[in-house]
Amino acid sequence: MLAVLTTDELRAADALALEHFDESTLIGRAGTAVANAAVEMLGGSYGRRVAVICGKGNNGNDGKVAGARLARRGAKVEYFDPASTLPARHFDLLIDAAYGTGFRGHYDAPSAPEGTPVLAVDIPSGVNGDSGEAGGAVLHADVTVTFAALKPGLLQGDGAELAGRVVLVDIGVGVSTRRAVVVEDDDVAQRLPARAVQSHKWASAVAVVAGSPGMEGAGALSSMGASHAGAGMVRLAVPGSAIEEGGMRPGPWPLEAVRLALGSEGWADAVLEILGRCKALVVGPGLGREPGTQREIRRLIAASPVPVVADADALAALGDADAARSVIAGDGSVHRPVVLTPHDGEYHGLMGEAPGPDRFAAARRLAAATGAVALVKGPLTAVGLPMADDGLDVLLARAGSTRLATAGTGDVLSGIIGALLARGVEAPWAAALGAHVHGRAAALGNSEGLVAGDLPPLVARWLSRSSDPGEPAPVDRQYLGQQNRSNGG
Repeated sequence: MLAVLTTDELRAADALALEHFDESTLIGRAGTAVANAAVEMLGGSYGRRVAVICGKGNNGNDGKVAGARLARRGAKVEYFDPASTLPARHFDLLIDAAYGTGFRGHYDAPSAPEGTPVLAVDIPSGVNGDSGEAGGAVLHADVTVTFAALKPGLLQGDGAELAGRVVLVDIGVGVSTRRAVVVEDDDVAQRLPARAVQSHKWASAVAVVAGSPGMEGAGALSSMGASHAGAGMVRLAVPGSAIEEGGMRPGPWPLEAVRLALGSEGWADAVLEILGRCKALVVGPGLGREPGTQREIRRLIAASPVPVVADADALAALGDADAARSVIAGDGSVHRPVVLTPHDGEYHGLMGEAPGPDRFAAARRLAAATGAVALVKGPLTAVGLPMADDGLDVLLARAGSTRLATAGTGDVLSGIIGALLARGVEAPWAAALGAHVHGRAAALGNSEGLVAGDLPPLVARWLSRSSDPGEPAPVDRQYLGQQNRSNGG
C-alpha cells in the first residue's frame, strides 16, 4: 500500500519529523532526490543547461539544493523567479520548484521553450494538493518527484494529467496515520487467501443474478468475471429465462456456470434458496428497470445472508441513499457487507448530486450515507468504507486505463469482486483489489479494440502471474505511470 496524505496531514507529519531532524536536513534530502531524478532524465549532467524556477518557500529551497547539486556535477544552472519570463534560449531541463502542495490561488507558470522536459518538485506548481485542480496555466511535468507520501492532487483532477510520471521518495518524514492508501500488486497476493488443500467448488461459490431477455450478455460477462477470478462455482440466475417447456432461452451462457431458470416475477425467493451454498451474491447487470424487477432486487438484497455486490440496475432499484440504506440494513436479522459500484450517473441517482472531482470525498459521502462499501468508478477508482478501519477509510485503485472504457467491462468487474468476496477477502479490499486486478488484466490485452469478453481470461492470467513467487514484481513500488484511466461503466 502507498499512503496518501492531504496537505493538512502532511503538515502534521512534517511537524513530527522536525522534532528529530533539522529542516535543512529534510530540504537537503529532498533537493538531492530531485537532482538525482534530473540526472536520470538528462542522461548525465556535465554541460547540460538547466533552468530552475524557485519560489520563496521550502519548495523553492528544494529546487535551489537540486540546482546546486547539479552545478557541482558540471551542469550549467540558471535560477528564475516564478514571475519571470524564461529566455528563448535552449535548456535541457526545466525544474519547477515555484510552489508546493499548499499553494492556493492562481498561478500562470512561465512558458517553457518548446520541447524542454519538465521536472516538478512535489507537485506541479499551481495544482491544488488536495483536489488536483489547476489554478492557472500550469506546466505539464514529464516527471514529478514527491516526498513522504502521495498527495490526492497527484491522483485526481488536473493533477493526475499534469504530474507525468510520479516518483515517491522517502526523506525521513514518518507516516504514522493514513486515511487513504493506493493498492498495489503485492496487496493482491497478501490479501487473497491461499486455497486450502481440502477446498472444493462450493467453498468459493458465487451466485450471479444478472441479464434479461435481450441483455443476456451482462449475465454471461459477470459470470465469466467471477469464474476467472477464482469462484469455484457460479450459479447464474437470469429473470425471465424460464420458458413453458422448461430450460433456458438461448443465450451466450458460459459453459462453466450452473444456470437457474427464473420467471419474470417473484423470483427473489428462488435465488435466496440457493444462497445457502454460496459465499457471495452479484446482482444487477442487465436486469432492467421494470417495477416488478426492482421490487425483487430490493427483496433479494435485504434478505441475502451472504456478501452482496450491487451493480448497474440494482443501484437504480435501491433508489436514493436513504432508501438504499434501509434496504441494505434489512430487518436486522442478517449482517453482511454490501458493495455498491456506481459510475457517475448512478452515483447521482443515489446521492442526488454528481461525485465531483474529489473522488476521495465522493466515496466517503456515499459510504456514510448508505452504510455500504462504496466503489466510485472513474479515472481514479475510490472505495469508501462505511466505518473506518483503524483510521483508514478510503482505498484507491489506479491501475485502470482507457482500454476499459467499453461496454460490459463493469459487468466483468462486478463478477471479479464477487469472486474475491467468496474467496474470503474482506469487502472493502475485495472492491479495491477487484478494481486493481481489472485494470492490471486489461493492460495485458490489446491497446485498441479490447472488448469486455477479452477480459476474463486476462484476469486469470494476471492473477496466476501475481501469485507465482518466481515472477518478479511487475511494477516498481516507487513508480506510478501516467495515463488516462477508467474502471469500466
